[in-house]
Amino acid sequence: MNLTNLVGTIPHPISNCSKLISLDLSFNQLTGLIPNSLGYLTHLRYLNLGGNNLTSDSSLSFLTSLTNCRSLTTLSLYLNPLNGMLPASSGNLTTSLSTFLAISCKIQGRIPDEVGNLSSLLDLDLSGNNLAGSIPTSIGNLRNLQGLFLSSYKLTGSIVDNICKLQRLDVINLTQNQLSGSLPNCLGKVTSLREIHLGSNKLSSNIPPRLGNLHDLVVLDLSSNNMVGSLPREIENLKAATLIDLLMNQFSNGIPREIGGLQNLAHLSLRHNKLQGTVPDSMSNMVGLEFLDLSYNNIYGTIPKSLEKLQNLKYFNVSVNKLYGEIPSGGPFKNLSSQFFIHNEALCGSLRFSVPPCPTSSKHRSNRKKLLVLFLLLAIAVVFFPMTFVLLWIRYRRGKRAPQQAVSLSTVARERISYYELLQVTDAFSESNLIGSGCFGSVYKGVLRSGTVIAVKVFNLQLDVWHSRALIRNVKFCIAFTIGIS
Repeated sequence: MNLTNLVGTIPHPISNCSKLISLDLSFNQLTGLIPNSLGYLTHLRYLNLGGNNLTSDSSLSFLTSLTNCRSLTTLSLYLNPLNGMLPASSGNLTTSLSTFLAISCKIQGRIPDEVGNLSSLLDLDLSGNNLAGSIPTSIGNLRNLQGLFLSSYKLTGSIVDNICKLQRLDVINLTQNQLSGSLPNCLGKVTSLREIHLGSNKLSSNIPPRLGNLHDLVVLDLSSNNMVGSLPREIENLKAATLIDLLMNQFSNGIPREIGGLQNLAHLSLRHNKLQGTVPDSMSNMVGLEFLDLSYNNIYGTIPKSLEKLQNLKYFNVSVNKLYGEIPSGGPFKNLSSQFFIHNEALCGSLRFSVPPCPTSSKHRSNRKKLLVLFLLLAIAVVFFPMTFVLLWIRYRRGKRAPQQAVSLSTVARERISYYELLQVTDAFSESNLIGSGCFGSVYKGVLRSGTVIAVKVFNLQLDVWHSRALIRNVKFCIAFTIGIS
């Protein structure tokens, strides 16, 4: 039964519809108390009273009456000012109950331990209330739970490890509480998780590296806590993530280059941390990025020009850091406000960013160095190659002019040739080797073992004394001259 445009109170006679299975009175203008007589609808499976102005007594006694409805699977009470406390009897609702929604109902007090008895529960949403105390450990008994929503402003204590027993959990939302302590390391074992919302608490641990095991995680919100330490490299394993919000924490050290592997990530906020180091060039691989906030950190160095490749980027804020150098001007940077770059070390670039122009861009300096090296090599080539050619030409010309005999002469002149060897090379001064003869003797041809051809003059010793004296003056000349001939 789905009734609309209703005003007034829920009439008591409705309990006479004992065979009623479904009752939907949502988003009407109903007021007054929720009648306990609803408990007489024992065949009821679906009850939706959301979006009205219904109230109850402080003990929410109507919930106790609904324990008679043993077939109830869905109970929706959202957006009604119930102004009461969850009774322990709420844990006695049927074990068939799969959905319990009581969002923004001004419920107060603690979450009763008995809620752990609702073993078939798939979705439990008590967010937007004034619940206090800690999360009951019995929550770990809800082994079929897929959605846990307890963003209730006043919950304290730690996130119990029993939550890790919820192996079918898809979404956990504990935002805007006062939860403290560490993020359970075992959360990395709940591989069914798609969304983690733990923002606006007082958590003070690091991000467990095992969180990288959540390969299907789409949303990770740890914003506005006191989280510390480095961003784990295992963050690269969150390939399915589209939103990671870590703003307002105490994270330190550098942004891991592995973050560049998150190509599906659309929203990344690291604002207001204590991050150092440079902006990783690998971030240019995050092609799905639309929102990137790195403001209020201690990041230094230059803004990688490769970020111009991020065509989907609409918001990029690096204000209040220690960046310097040229602000890229292409791609998404064409549409960015100058406010996103204020209060840095020494940024420069286009005047539309309200920064001074760069005196000489790194690109120009690089090109000048390349040109200088090129000119230097050309100058060396122009001088060296002609000189080499001239020297080789001179050596060649000298080599041609120098008689080959001169080499042989100098070689022979340094040799000592015995008389016995002269006999051998001239075949005992045979007629066949005779070159010529004169008044002082005969000249014979010979070939040394080295292959050098020589001329040997044999003097006639039977001349008279006068001629002999004249010969003595000429012998040295003749010997020296003849031995040198080849």
